[in-house]
Amino acid sequence: MTGDRPGDYPRAVTGDHREQQVAAAFVDLADTLVDDFDVLDFLHSLAEHCVALLDVDAAGLVIADPAGLLRVAASSSEQVRVLELFELQNEEGPCLECYRTGVPVSADDLDDPDSGWTQFAEVTRTAGFRSVVALPLRLRNQTIGALNMFRVHPGPLTAAHRSLGQALADVATIGILQERGARRQEQLARQLQEALSSRVIIEQAKGVLAERRGVHVDEAFRVLRQYARSKGERLSDVARRVIERELDPADLPMPEGTRNEPR
Repeated sequence: MTGDRPGDYPRAVTGDHREQQVAAAFVDLADTLVDDFDVLDFLHSLAEHCVALLDVDAAGLVIADPAGLLRVAASSSEQVRVLELFELQNEEGPCLECYRTGVPVSADDLDDPDSGWTQFAEVTRTAGFRSVVALPLRLRNQTIGALNMFRVHPGPLTAAHRSLGQALADVATIGILQERGARRQEQLARQLQEALSSRVIIEQAKGVLAERRGVHVDEAFRVLRQYARSKGERLSDVARRVIERELDPADLPMPEGTRNEPR
């Protein structure tokens, strides 16, 4: 891309290479299960593919964060990033409506007073764009964001280009959710492994405390747990300190009614 003026954006690919470039775009957007996956770079690629393959001059994406708030995630230029920020800050525009409804939203001529989004239409026209299409990043009933595509000329995006744009957005959505799911599975596996490792340490600490204080292992566990709670510490951390002799079992208070281990 050369510059920030709308007329500087490259036009959609035509000719014999279009089919290969469409295929390459889908391959690129489907490749998310890699060790160094970068979701922001991935979304920038989606914006670039849209500008290269569709009859649009610029593109931007907003994604919902874990709290459900939309954030500007990627754009084909700084100019578009500013437009997306304006849209979110003023809570007016096609990507907001698209995200909230989960269906495509468009304005074929931003000069038309009936196009809606008065403030957004004004700043978008000032930036040199005359029409806009927003497509949902959606999988079944889950919408995670929206793709905004801008054109310097008024008029609707053709049905074929709109369908291809939605297909690109759908593949990207699947990729993002797949990566999130994989990361969540890894996190759960890591948490499970940590829990299992902590359980081993706790069992060892119970044995040490039971032997040193002459109590039943069930009572030793109760002592460890109550001490951890009284100090606001994790049970596994207290157990580890006992094992590593940083905490003397003799210093752990025995609750009343503690049952001694039979000799």
